[in-house]
Amino acid sequence: MTEPVTLLSDEFYGALNDKPFVLLHTIDTDSGSPTSSAISWIYAVNRTTLRFAIDGRSRLSVNMTSKAEISVTLFAPGTVQTIYGTARLVSEALEDVPFKLVCFDVDITVIRDAMFYGARLSAQPDYEKTYDQRAADKLDGQVFAAMRKA
Repeated sequence: MTEPVTLLSDEFYGALNDKPFVLLHTIDTDSGSPTSSAISWIYAVNRTTLRFAIDGRSRLSVNMTSKAEISVTLFAPGTVQTIYGTARLVSEALEDVPFKLVCFDVDITVIRDAMFYGARLSAQPDYEKTYDQRAADKLDGQVFAAMRKA
């Protein structure tokens, strides 16, 4: 059996710092069911820690405060990886952003290949903002700057 991977590789570290498309998975506090949400304000702080921001009114925040074990699915070049870890609240309200965002760090416990056998991801998911691009770029800049200060 191979050793568990607990550090982000150069490839995954780079992917997480280049506008990644990821899914955040939590356990719903009320139902106990798994949840899955796409998020975009995320980056790798270092090889063992992820940081992300979400709307402060989100159920995700309640879920992670109640049960800190989470996972993040990363669609990277050629592969899909799931990063498991423990979430911890870094900031209840990021400064210098126009609405309340909370910020969490994820201490990585293990990284697992989530791609099915005998295949590779031929194209990464792509998304586009559905509102004014200048406003989107400005907001993204504010959020990432606030996250780095948190």
